Amino acid sequence: MAEDKEVGTDQEGTARALEDGVVVYWRPGCMFCVHLRFRLRRAKLEHTEVNIRQDPEAAAFVRSVADGNETVPTVTVAGKAMVNPSMKQLREAVAAHAPHLLT
Repeated sequence: MAEDKEVGTDQEGTARALEDGVVVYWRPGCMFCVHLRFRLRRAKLEHTEVNIRQDPEAAAFVRSVADGNETVPTVTVAGKAMVNPSMKQLREAVAAHAPHLLT
């Protein structure tokens, strides 16, 4: 099942997800984020969710990989960033970089 955590709640879990898991950077009001988060939960793909409005470092990371913009959802799979990926792209990235998450 999805691991829904805000940064700061479980730093160890978030650090582990950054290394070898899936991290979804999102913000409230983003319908693209709502859609992707729903699909991830439905697929039962373990992931960590980080609200960039509550974490300035996460917002800075998103800007660093999205040409200075806070484009969300931004997703990392085993540390590899993808800006606004489709579910197909995300599944392919998980298969390539974090196959241990597939069950």
